[in-house]
Amino acid sequence: MVTDKEIIEKVEKYEKLTARALKEIKIKKGLSEKDKKIAEDFLSMANNYFNDAKFFSKQKNLLTSLAAFSYAHAWLDAGVRARLFDATDDQLFTLP
Repeated sequence: MVTDKEIIEKVEKYEKLTARALKEIKIKKGLSEKDKKIAEDFLSMANNYFNDAKFFSKQKNLLTSLAAFSYAHAWLDAGVRARLFDATDDQLFTLP
């Protein structure tokens, strides 16, 4: 069984990891207008989930917070895999 302490540690870990990923991610240059809008949408979704996760964490709703941090990072990872974002850190992203 997972303890409250373990959940708190995971929330803190994934908040730091996702914050770092958000700082490092860049929309790829040379995208078509359509792909640029998609990349901006992915980035917006990641930021929205990240902010939601911080809100849930402050409310002590840790499982929802952890899920939202995971979704935020997943949007970034999906953008990297779809070649919408430039990324080089294989510790932060699943590189294509």
